[in-house]
Parts: sequence; structure tokens; C-alpha cells
Amino acid sequence: MLLTDTQTVVSWRARPRSFVALMGLYESNFIRFGWLAGKLGELAGQHRSCASGDCDLVLTVTERSPYTSTVNLTYLLPQQHGELQYPDMGVRIYHDAHLVEAQQWAESHNQPILKALRGSAERELDQRWARNVMLNKWLEYCVERGHRFSSQTRFTRGE
Repeated sequence: MLLTDTQTVVSWRARPRSFVALMGLYESNFIRFGWLAGKLGELAGQHRSCASGDCDLVLTVTERSPYTSTVNLTYLLPQQHGELQYPDMGVRIYHDAHLVEAQQWAESHNQPILKALRGSAERELDQRWARNVMLNKWLEYCVERGHRFSSQTRFTRGE
């Protein structure tokens, strides 16, 4: 069965930027992350996705437990002296609840739009909202660009 976030039931009581709406956003993130990586409970190791006309995307599983996984998702941006990892986002997957939460992202941003978004997030709920809207849109963008993670994209350091 193919899940899409357009089929996710949203409560009429969910006010934008509320806790209930945030949980709906986490559910949408879970669905979109599934588009990118398939069975999220089976993720392990480090993966690199190469899509034509886009920067390489790297997913690294940093922690696994029976009910959650923590991963790092980042682009590898070509630089004069190597590669820059950006936006370097820490993501928690709640397998049993079918939720994905962006927990952290780069400490500072050089991009004006991201800097403004980060600067306007004063309360904890606002910070969570900003990170997770960013993740939601980024996941959709990555899928549209052709990125996918699977057992064939797994690699070890130094490759």
C-alpha cells in the first residue's frame, strides 16, 4: 500500500503552528521519508544518493533501537577544498508511532531565507515547527530530484 500525505486525516481542531498540527507534520515527514528511503525500520549504516543535476545526498544512521532510529541527512556541496555538508540535519524516526522529527540543523545559516526562518523561531514550538517544515519540503524536493536510498546506496567511509 502506497501512503501519501494527501491522504493523512487532519483534525479540524488542529490550529496552524499548534502541537496537534506539529504532530501532523511529523506524520507527513514519516510518509515523505518513506518515499526517499523505503522501509525506515531497516535503515542501517551510511548511504549516498546521486541524482543527475543535483548534489549528492548522504544519510547516516547514528543510533538504532527497537522503536527509534536517529539519522543525519545532509547534502555534499562541492567546494574548492573538498565538500561542505549542508544543511546537516539530525532526524529522529519513531517507527512504532510512524513519525519523523527534525531534531537539529546547522547551528548557523548563510542562506538569507534560512537565516530569517531561524531568527523568527523564538519559542520551542516555533523552532520545532521551522525545522520540520524545512525537512518536509526538503524531503519532497529530494524525491522530486530523483534521490533514493536502498541497500544499493549503502557505502563505507573512504568510498
